Amino acid sequence: MTAPDLLAHPAPAAADEALFTQIANDVRQRGYAVCPGALPLALCDALLAQLQAMPAERFERAGVGRDDNHTLNRFVRSDEICWITGDSPAGRQWLDWSARLQQALNRQLLLGLFSFESHFAHYGPGDFYRKHLDAFRGNTNRVLSLVAYLNSHWQPDDGGELLMYLDEARGDTLKVVPALGTVVVFLSEEFPHEVLPAQRDRHSIAGWFRVNTSTAGRVDPPR
Repeated sequence: MTAPDLLAHPAPAAADEALFTQIANDVRQRGYAVCPGALPLALCDALLAQLQAMPAERFERAGVGRDDNHTLNRFVRSDEICWITGDSPAGRQWLDWSARLQQALNRQLLLGLFSFESHFAHYGPGDFYRKHLDAFRGNTNRVLSLVAYLNSHWQPDDGGELLMYLDEARGDTLKVVPALGTVVVFLSEEFPHEVLPAQRDRHSIAGWFRVNTSTAGRVDPPR
């Protein structure tokens, strides 16, 4: 392969590093990054195949809050989730990709990210997640939120967009179409957001990079 061919088709590791640098720069400059087609197609396909092959009982109705404050509230959200543990080849590949992103973000932004947790999310027709924050300032260890979409041939009428509130005082918002391979990263404490009702099955991964808030009386590992 000639030098021009190598430049036109960079190795996956090099392409990922360029993407991770773009994400870090966008987060540094504006607090969020939206990257269409960022997740490798082979990984998208593997994750979607795993998600679609899982029996329904592996999914649980999504709730609101954590630990003792965790409750089910279908007025707030109506999706169902399954936590990713890395017990499958696709899950391990996803966690490896996320770990390399975490390392790059720590290296470039000095965030002190300590761990990562994520789950599959399935929104059936009509499902939604109303406006919320992933973290409340000073009361959580979630620093960065990560969303990856696994929906091929998503059409404008299919709905299910991620609606981010960039500046509520000025009414600035951003809609992100949940198209295959799109990755969104944003500061968990800074941006309220919601998932608009979907008109067909919508699949994604939601994850959070966390800092360590363990104390002498409480260990704080990821889920």
